[in-house]
Amino acid sequence: MLVPAQPSQRLVVAFGDSVTDGDGSTVDADHNWPSDLIRRLGKMPEGSKVAVINEGIVGNRLLNDCFIASAGCFGVSALARFDRDALAMPGVTHVVLLEGVNDISFPGAKLGGSYLADPSDVRAPEDLIEAYRQLISRAHAHGIKLIGVTITPFEGVDIPGYYSESKEATRQAVNKWIRTSGSFDGVIDFDAVLRDPDHPSRLLPKFASKDHLHPNDAGYQAMVDAIDLAFFK
Repeated sequence: MLVPAQPSQRLVVAFGDSVTDGDGSTVDADHNWPSDLIRRLGKMPEGSKVAVINEGIVGNRLLNDCFIASAGCFGVSALARFDRDALAMPGVTHVVLLEGVNDISFPGAKLGGSYLADPSDVRAPEDLIEAYRQLISRAHAHGIKLIGVTITPFEGVDIPGYYSESKEATRQAVNKWIRTSGSFDGVIDFDAVLRDPDHPSRLLPKFASKDHLHPNDAGYQAMVDAIDLAFFK
């Protein structure tokens, strides 16, 4: 059901992949980061004026569709679904974008004897950056602010070919652009929150779920605690 919104109210769309969907958190406990954000906002004087919806899809990629049963992903690319799942939401004022890890990690990774993405489908940093630029332009054309989020570490995932030094170099290059380009309306640095300072390509153990890709409940809460709520004013 949709109801009229007041001009002072804001709607935040959390748009992303399985990290936004909440994989790795306690099942059916609503400890994904968008739910944690709702609870944090609820404690603020103006928090009741901000709503959050979760548009995270497992296996989602910026540039390619993903319909792989073994990976549990059944969805079109972020570029293809952005209008439907973000910009078309009635009253949307902000989109928080956390996408790209699957574009980097999937090519050449084998799960159950099948590739998550063809080994030749390797993406350069410029490929992801161009996709971000397109999403920023599309959001701004609708008067919507787009908040960029850094890609979190994925070394240690127990899937052959999932991690490599070259993939890590791509993640680092993309994150540098997210942090420094000034293209987004704001930046949330989840990588800085979750990475192990002694091994930056891995999640900090206290924040990592068993798969070493997704945060656990404590990790998701730490992510939300690091968000500057002034972004949503």
